[in-house]
Amino acid sequence: MIFELILTSNKNRLINKKNSALVKFFHEKELSKKFNLFLKQEKIELNQNQAANFFAKKEELLFAFTHKGSPDLLIVKKHKDENLTNDLLRNTLSAIIIRLKNESIQNLEIDIPPYSDFKELFSSETNYFESALEGIYLGNYDFEIYKTEKSKKQKLNVNIMSEGKTISSDQLLNCQNKMKAVSFARDLVNEPASTLTPQELARRVKLNLKHNSLRIKILNKKELQNRKMNAILAVGAASENDPLLIELHYKPSGKLKRKIALVGKGVTYDSGGLSIKPTSSMLEMKGDMAGAAAVIGTIAAAAALKLPIEIIGVIPAVENMISGKSYKPGDIVKTASGKSIEVKDTDAEGRIILADALEYACKQKPDEIIDFATLTGACVVALGETTAAMFTKNDKLAQALEDSSKSSFERIWRMPFYSDYKEQLKSDMADISNLGTRWGGSITAAIFLEHFVDKKIPYVHLDIAGPALKHKFTSYTEKYDTGFGVRLMIDYLSNLA
Repeated sequence: MIFELILTSNKNRLINKKNSALVKFFHEKELSKKFNLFLKQEKIELNQNQAANFFAKKEELLFAFTHKGSPDLLIVKKHKDENLTNDLLRNTLSAIIIRLKNESIQNLEIDIPPYSDFKELFSSETNYFESALEGIYLGNYDFEIYKTEKSKKQKLNVNIMSEGKTISSDQLLNCQNKMKAVSFARDLVNEPASTLTPQELARRVKLNLKHNSLRIKILNKKELQNRKMNAILAVGAASENDPLLIELHYKPSGKLKRKIALVGKGVTYDSGGLSIKPTSSMLEMKGDMAGAAAVIGTIAAAAALKLPIEIIGVIPAVENMISGKSYKPGDIVKTASGKSIEVKDTDAEGRIILADALEYACKQKPDEIIDFATLTGACVVALGETTAAMFTKNDKLAQALEDSSKSSFERIWRMPFYSDYKEQLKSDMADISNLGTRWGGSITAAIFLEHFVDKKIPYVHLDIAGPALKHKFTSYTEKYDTGFGVRLMIDYLSNLA
């Protein structure tokens, strides 16, 4: 983390202390009229050049050290109605925390606009304040454990208010618990593959997810063989690090609203196997277990928040490597379900391991199954780096997840999921092929997965190949892999609760 954060929400102003900064938001239309009045009321003095720059600069985020009085630093966000989203506070405050890394600021007071100015963009006032809190935590994230020279973690006191209105201590605690889980998910995805093997992933899950209502079970190679999980075994055969299946079972006491299975692709490194990737495509493949991280983070947050939902997490964890033991294009793999797969491309390995994982999840008899997978480059071509693809035939589930996507700003988009795409996956020698034609690759991948799901169980597949990895769309996704899916799912589960 960049700072040791101490978040509060009270009316005791931090700008009266030394080394303080004040964050203030102004609509661009109101800047000339209200800015000087604001300076006068707060008794803040700027030198003439700084004052002129506030009006002349095109930048929307402006930093200025005060000429006299407190706070020491004034930070102004200019915003306009054009293209305004509910990510305004989240993205702005994240950028401010990142920028403050190089300033000697110990106290940060944030005065956000009244909820009434933005209520059409948010599901509730709670969601409005929460977006601000999330921005602070997301911006405070870093991953420097492998650097020789680490920056010193200084304390930063942060106080948030809106025209004198404060946030409850319960809301602060709930957001802290959620964002701690998001950070853990990000740590897992950002960890190099040389360290985060399937065994290390299982170890960290057991070490970090300790809760009375949570049980963890690890199926090792021998157990996978006993259960005839040949799909997972085939993909992991070439690696010196044996494949595993990790099961997380969160079952709180009391009356439970629903039983949900979450399945996450856990390829801790993907070389492409014998269908080897070029080097440029391998650089981000430590993040090919981002689906697993989303499931782990979601269950960690659900347990901390004591959500009354039973959740079963299923994570097939493998390395897709190259050796004399590699599975090969042309192989036929018989899965735990008894259905066979013709392997046409060993770099389409995620869907193969998920075949066994989805069959395992179905046996738990959940009310619904949602899987997360960095599955296809075709999805990124279709939707870009900022949006995950959603595949489902259940309109009710789709609508609920779309609502949570809008609330959390973890974007998803519903894609075509037509059964006739299955024609592209026909095999003359097996029940199904793991690769279709060049066209509609994310759709045929989803159709492949559906083949291994009980038709009676509502099912959603989320292809998160774009937004799970770092991209320059927001300040909090630019530098590190993102932990995508955790905030989306906690919003969805909280609505069920």
